[in-house]
Amino acid sequence: MSRLSPCKRKDFINKLRKLGFEGPKSGTRHQFMIYQQCRLTVPSNSEYSVPQLKMMIREVEAMICRQIDVDEWNRL
Repeated sequence: MSRLSPCKRKDFINKLRKLGFEGPKSGTRHQFMIYQQCRLTVPSNSEYSVPQLKMMIREVEAMICRQIDVDEWNRL
């Protein structure tokens, strides 16, 4: 089984687009991505650490109503 590794912001946004998210769109303080009626805030860091990435993937899983395993995330 693979492990998560730190992810560049640009790569994270591209993976979200492959999952069906739209954006990023500008908000007042942060940019965000939209999936149906849900909005995911995208931090402005240039790279996301593994703990931060895990937290954001959990939010994505709740929005799309399914689990994303590490292998699937790495393939996106």
